[in-house]
Amino acid sequence: MSDLLPLFPLPNVVLFPNVFLPLHIFEPRYREMVADALSSDRMIGMVLLRPGWDRDYEGRPPVYPIGCSGVITHVDRLQDGRYNLVLRGVERFRVLREDHAKPYRRAAIEPLVEPTLDRRGRDGLRTCRAKLESLLTPVDRAGDVKMPSTMTDEDLVHALAQYLDLEPLEKQALLEQASLDARAQSLVELLEMKMLAMKTAGGGSTLAH
Repeated sequence: MSDLLPLFPLPNVVLFPNVFLPLHIFEPRYREMVADALSSDRMIGMVLLRPGWDRDYEGRPPVYPIGCSGVITHVDRLQDGRYNLVLRGVERFRVLREDHAKPYRRAAIEPLVEPTLDRRGRDGLRTCRAKLESLLTPVDRAGDVKMPSTMTDEDLVHALAQYLDLEPLEKQALLEQASLDARAQSLVELLEMKMLAMKTAGGGSTLAH
């Protein structure tokens, strides 16, 4: 990762490690960002804009300090200069300070390495995975839960955190959890709360996009 990470701030998108995110880039400053990233290490940092961003969107409105870097895995440059690209999340980071030398935003960042889980953490993660499976997966007639068993615990938690129909601030809170087991536990509690609210309201809603 370069010394200064290009930042792509959005009001409604949170990226998680090892999850894919399609993006359409049309603003001139972010077209320049993509071009520079493609000529370098192909890395971009996704950060969430804080509420009130619309009052200064053309400038540099405040962002949450915890984001996730992503590597450009696919890119399609359109004839008018816009880009369609796909990012794969790499790792969480903390913004330390921003650099203003470019039209787009860049920052010095501190990578946030996921701590290695001890036995208690691994046991808690397995328990959370079972709860997530029971909350989100339909059961067939034989009573078997249908969820990809080949996904690692980390990939499953991060994919659900990104793809479920959660509020951006809820996703940001999940991203900011310091460890995978804490993130999984928070996701379970969030889904249990939402499903209880759905039942109270009479059902008919879904958490899936």
